[in-house]
Amino acid sequence: MLSLLLGLTAVGCSSTHPSGPASLCTQLAAQTDLHVTLMFGLSRPDGSLISDAAWQDFLGKEITPRFPDGLSVLPAQGFWRDRQTGKTGSESSRLVWIATPDRPDLAGRIEAVRRAYRARFSQQSVGVSLQRGCTAF
Repeated sequence: MLSLLLGLTAVGCSSTHPSGPASLCTQLAAQTDLHVTLMFGLSRPDGSLISDAAWQDFLGKEITPRFPDGLSVLPAQGFWRDRQTGKTGSESSRLVWIATPDRPDLAGRIEAVRRAYRARFSQQSVGVSLQRGCTAF
């Protein structure tokens, strides 16, 4: 299976292949979409931690209803430079990865999640990264 995936990836990414990555998406019956990664820190400014129960509650009330077609949550360790002190810090984090069609309401749904997390947990920011891709399930 791994060799098949590597072979398909090599064909899809080869510069000599006439159709390139779009052809690979078609071969796999994948739909073009956006891949959204949201980055949530789990420490409050006062040093207290956001509990797993509080995180699960936020996930269930704020994220999942806005992205009911599915998402993945991954544990992570985040590193960043504090805007006020200039010092580099680190904290336990959660990455939420969403493959979704690029719809007119997408920016509003993403921003509503980010705004709600910042307000609920007194966060300076919630990171977001977007990439174009293709996905099949």
